[in-house]
Amino acid sequence: VNYYTGQFFDLKSITEAGHEQGCMVCFDLAHAAGNIPLKLHDWEIDFAVWCTYKYLNSGPGSVAGCFVNERHCEEDALPRFAGWWGHDKSTRFLMGPDFNPIPTAEGWQLSNPPILSLAAIKSSLDIFDRVGMEALREKSLNLTGYLLFLLSKLDHPKISIITPQEEKDRGCQLSIRVLDNNKTLFDKITNKGVIADWREPGVIRIAPVPLYNSYEEMFHFVRILKESLLG
Repeated sequence: VNYYTGQFFDLKSITEAGHEQGCMVCFDLAHAAGNIPLKLHDWEIDFAVWCTYKYLNSGPGSVAGCFVNERHCEEDALPRFAGWWGHDKSTRFLMGPDFNPIPTAEGWQLSNPPILSLAAIKSSLDIFDRVGMEALREKSLNLTGYLLFLLSKLDHPKISIITPQEEKDRGCQLSIRVLDNNKTLFDKITNKGVIADWREPGVIRIAPVPLYNSYEEMFHFVRILKESLLG
């Protein structure tokens, strides 16, 4: 998912195109993990990385995630940062001269993870497991779709939506382009209690998260936005 526009790219097609040219394909999924259902193995993606402090709710500074396609797990010749936590567990503490990686994605670990951060992400992932990504995606499409509908009714010349309209091409986020890159509008809605995000040049990012945002909040956001545009 593009951080600026909110566009969700067709990862399967991109991967196929890359493989046709003999490339390994890796994705940064910082804005996709916890936002959109992903099938990294089925799409034959080689590698992927993501943070957990956005849609996965772990908090700033928490651990990141890494996907390694199983076909690469025993390719010892692949360049990597070889950290001791990725070494074979049965011989890890022998401190030998050679690196013997675990033949899974664990082999790419560098060091032992921070336990308190893991507690936060585990609590969040437990909720994801109970609710399910498909249910979250369904609500996400409806919630963001409702917000898109309300924004379209504003029809104000100072703002426009640059996020794709098609459901398959977006996640939670809508990016609102502000005429003349004027940040005053963002400052106004922030002062009225809206938690959004400003990205240069001239975009307000608003991301209704299905796990905890409501349709009522979308209604109030657009009301505040309208007042701020007119005031």
